[in-house]
Amino acid sequence: MSSDDTSPSPSRDTSPNASSPSPFHHGPTDRDEAPQYVLPLVVHLEKTDPPARTDALRTAARAVLTILADERSTGEGEWAGAMRDWEDARIRKVVRRARGAEWRKAAELPGITVTGDSAEVRVYPPIPLDGWPKELAKLQVSGTDLDDPEPPAAPDPEAPVLWLNPEVEMSAGKTMAQVGHGAQLAWWELSDTERKTWREAGCPLSVATATPERWRELTSSGLPVVRDAGFTEIAPGPTVVAEGGLRFGPLPGVRTRR
Repeated sequence: MSSDDTSPSPSRDTSPNASSPSPFHHGPTDRDEAPQYVLPLVVHLEKTDPPARTDALRTAARAVLTILADERSTGEGEWAGAMRDWEDARIRKVVRRARGAEWRKAAELPGITVTGDSAEVRVYPPIPLDGWPKELAKLQVSGTDLDDPEPPAAPDPEAPVLWLNPEVEMSAGKTMAQVGHGAQLAWWELSDTERKTWREAGCPLSVATATPERWRELTSSGLPVVRDAGFTEIAPGPTVVAEGGLRFGPLPGVRTRR
């Protein structure tokens, strides 16, 4: 359940510092010379009561937004240095799974647990690629997938929608990391006031798979596009488009139909 670094549409620079190369850019950049960090996410996954897939995806995306917005991640906060080091290099996210005692031990490490309707995802401040704490290093990265027992509800037009590429199949963990990238790109596009409004509402969002026609419309609209580097599971290419909500997380781009 992991993802390699990805990139937005080549026409957009959605990095925090627009004067430097995007951390999602495909080609070699100065960011490759910086120490490399990863943002760990752990999904609570019990054998007898797994979360619904779409809820796990939404919760993972909200977990990324939650740590980006946390006061410990900004200014002189205790996680701010690690967050800056992470954003100065490639943006990497790794999703692992835990159950029982493993989950309880993982929950004791500094981080934030975000809950959905059925899912729990804990996000941690970035760590060096080779600096995983033992409680997280032993957790499984792959081997388990998730399903939706019932068809997910239609996306809420009031909040952002993370649209998945209908032609790409990914594991639940890979997809969780990809929608986390999409949520982060959306966050970077917003003003401080827009972020505050979205954060105070609990960062509502939807995740849905686009129709092929809708996907073509979205990827040509100028909205933020996550492009996977193709190191795991899938070939290089677009995976997620972030479309803004009518009330929360507004992004440039016209909502024409559903």
